[in-house]
Amino acid sequence: MFGIGMQELLLILIVVLLIFGANKLPEIGGGLGRAIRNFRRASSEPDEIDITPGKDKKPTSGDDAPKA
Repeated sequence: MFGIGMQELLLILIVVLLIFGANKLPEIGGGLGRAIRNFRRASSEPDEIDITPGKDKKPTSGDDAPKA
């Protein structure tokens, strides 16, 4: 996992614990989990607007058809 071993992860956890305190850790973890969930959801959803040039869609109703 990113070339980080168990010792490095333990050291990072201890530093985070010292900086933020034990009371803030669940809040930080929850925020991180929500951020990851939102990122995955946004990356898997298709774009709502197709802005690809050169794709002309035919109108579905007679009112939008070009007049000859």
